[in-house]
Amino acid sequence: MIAGLGARTPVGTSAPMSAASVRAGIVRFAEHPFMVDGAGAPMVVSAASYVPATVLGLERYLALAVPAMMEALEPLAQVLPSLRPVPVALGLPLERSELPPRSQVASRLEAALEGPLEGRVRISRVHSAGHAAGLLALQTAAEWLNQGAELCLVGGVESYIEPEILEWLDRREQLKSQTHRWGFVPGEAAAFCLVASERVMSRYGLRPLARVTAVASAIEQDRPDTGRVCTGIGLTRALQGALAALPSGAKVDHVFGDLNGERSRADEYGFSIARLGERFVDATEVCTPADCWGDVGAASGPLFVNLAVAARLRRYARGPWSLLWTSSESGDRCAALVGPA
Repeated sequence: MIAGLGARTPVGTSAPMSAASVRAGIVRFAEHPFMVDGAGAPMVVSAASYVPATVLGLERYLALAVPAMMEALEPLAQVLPSLRPVPVALGLPLERSELPPRSQVASRLEAALEGPLEGRVRISRVHSAGHAAGLLALQTAAEWLNQGAELCLVGGVESYIEPEILEWLDRREQLKSQTHRWGFVPGEAAAFCLVASERVMSRYGLRPLARVTAVASAIEQDRPDTGRVCTGIGLTRALQGALAALPSGAKVDHVFGDLNGERSRADEYGFSIARLGERFVDATEVCTPADCWGDVGAASGPLFVNLAVAARLRRYARGPWSLLWTSSESGDRCAALVGPA
């Protein structure tokens, strides 16, 4: 059960604001103040304008993640001091030399919580898996709950707004520009979900926002960087795993995916729905929030949960079932089915 949500994105300083901005189609793309691409044109990015441009590296990750974590924990404000530390499954980018080490992110994130939250969370698992990391963390939390955990916090954080990372993307021809039209707009975000078993929700009087019915993952062997033709076998298996929990006769009403403008992602999803299209009301209608907040990497999965929950709570959902999916450059593919509480 989803009990709490928190988010910091380029289009919002909270989970509700971020979801409302995506629904309204608000875009915060802008030219970087000083970075230019290989052709000499200003790089276009989607930055969180409320975080000063001088805040970089690990401090930028904390500026995004700490408020999002605190927001997700708000439903526990009255009972948190009496609970054991809440375990956290955290999604982070694929490890690269330009990024802060994952151990530093985890330790500093724990230490950054103050007041009643001080010492109340414990980062127990870190998935350094890029786009799929947030949903992989959700899968880990589901395992913990099945093993008897009472509450878990699931999150993801990533920021591409770093000069070295932007240059790295430009060299790899992934940065969207006049010369690389199939690239993406780099963004940044953090998002967290508080999850609990139904029994614990009742014990602490928590309001159920939605239910994560299934989470599944797979590995894509034929990634674009292998030089082999990718026909979406890994993504298909992840989607099948999540769809297995869909009630008989029901179909997916909403799809949230991390399509970001890169052709390989669209091709892979196209192959997958060619196999599974009958399980959807309309598999071609995909919510692609990267159009609003840019590519947010490891934060994508928890943010998609927020969008699915917001559609239900605000009563603009077309139906009860949402399918979320994310794909990492490492080959990790992950999907989750979110339904009524």
